[in-house]
This record gives sequence, structure tokens and C-alpha cells, in this order.
Amino acid sequence: MKLLTTAIKRKLIKNNEQEDQLKLKPVVKFFNPIGAGTWYITSMDEKGDCFGLCDIGYPELGYVNINELQNVELPFGMGIERDLYWKADKTLRDMY
Repeated sequence: MKLLTTAIKRKLIKNNEQEDQLKLKPVVKFFNPIGAGTWYITSMDEKGDCFGLCDIGYPELGYVNINELQNVELPFGMGIERDLYWKADKTLRDMY
């Protein structure tokens, strides 16, 4: 699965210009379909470094590179996926 559409990528890059990332609602949610790992991403720079709430056992604010997520190889030929039906209803500050 392609993790970013053109529209999502544009919004993430635009959000990167915002000063207070915690006031933003995440744009996209990525998850590990067979184990721990959820990423709520608010922004991304041109190099693919994404900022958001990263939870791989305990939640923390931080960065993850979109290429690293895209290249994760899980059992059964699976990989990290984008939640197609998720919609943010809280800001990052409210989630953390």
C-alpha cells in the first residue's frame, strides 16, 4: 500500500510551516497490522521526516521517516498501512 497520496503529502508539508505542531490535528494514521505500532502524523518536511505521536509500546512525540515506514517488511508479505477510514477529532496536544 502506498502510504501517502499527493493530497496528504501536500497537507503534511504545509503543516510543517506551523510553529506549534501540538495545536494541529493529525493528518494521517499509520499502523502495524499485525502488532504494536501506531503513528499519528501532523507534518512532514521535504526529506520525508514526519512529526507526530508515535506509539510502539508507549506513546511519545517524535519523528519518523516516511521511507523507513514504507520499507518495513512484516511477516506474510505485509507492511505498515495507512488507516483509510480514520479521521482526527483531537489535536496532537489532546491526544498526548
